[in-house]
Amino acid sequence: MRWAVPALAAALLAQAPIERRPVPQQGDVPTIRVESRLVNVAVNVADATGAPIGSLNRDDFKISEDGKPQKISFFERESSTPLSIVLAIDASESVLRNEALEKKAAKQFVKTLIRPQDEIDLMDFSDTVREIISFTNDPKRIDSGLNQLERGDATALYDAIYLASQRLGQTRNDAGRRRVLVLITDGTDTKKNSHYTMAIDEAQRAGVMVYSLIIVPVMADAGRNTGGEHALIQMANDTGGKFYYVGDPSDLPAALAHVSDDLRTQYVLGYYAPEHSSPDAPLLRRIAVQLTNPAQAAKNTLRYRTAYFGDPR
Repeated sequence: MRWAVPALAAALLAQAPIERRPVPQQGDVPTIRVESRLVNVAVNVADATGAPIGSLNRDDFKISEDGKPQKISFFERESSTPLSIVLAIDASESVLRNEALEKKAAKQFVKTLIRPQDEIDLMDFSDTVREIISFTNDPKRIDSGLNQLERGDATALYDAIYLASQRLGQTRNDAGRRRVLVLITDGTDTKKNSHYTMAIDEAQRAGVMVYSLIIVPVMADAGRNTGGEHALIQMANDTGGKFYYVGDPSDLPAALAHVSDDLRTQYVLGYYAPEHSSPDAPLLRRIAVQLTNPAQAAKNTLRYRTAYFGDPR
């Protein structure tokens, strides 16, 4: 499926939840309907050397929304919770320099990561964004799709992030499910249909963690698009994902292995979003996760998504 994005702003508005309120009859007492929403937050905990900490329990964490403490209602350690992943590959000429090696690395990543409870979707993007294989649990289908990459001249990077996030937002929302976007790109966006803000908003709306594998020809190259790189780094930080520099195609398998390891060593914390009765309540809700033990908090670092979009009231 090939996607063009002529009116992304309209699409954003179109998918906003519709509020349904009971219409009171004369003499009736209005009924208030309350819908709970489980907010899943994947958390990576690392020590000073960057090694993952995998021995923590529910009581070792505390979580808050907009500064107010929340009860952790769901917890899983070294998560086996299901994954919905979009693997989006930049098919512009500047990135697909060693196509055979890059395809082999992507195939190995899928083979080692996917489990019975997981699903993966394959996209490529250049002049447009194209969904090659829709969500599947069959690595052979992804292998086949990786042989169908189509090169192009332009790079619709933010369109790809927006549409991949939108696609992930359509996946099941069972307890603990993690939504992940893995990008292989040089960070350059040459199509102006969408913009960084719209892309990050859609990722946060869908609860997507963005992992960026940034292809750079020479780390000190003055012609590099460092602005695009910084945008991807910021997006990874805001969504609880991570970024990796890939200076040579031979480094790609190791970078993808790091992504797999990172997803394997996550905790998943869930809490029920509080009701916001005020119509002026902000849609973007801020999340903070901390360790309850001050000594642990001082020597370990946490990585997680810092915000999500709540439903309008």
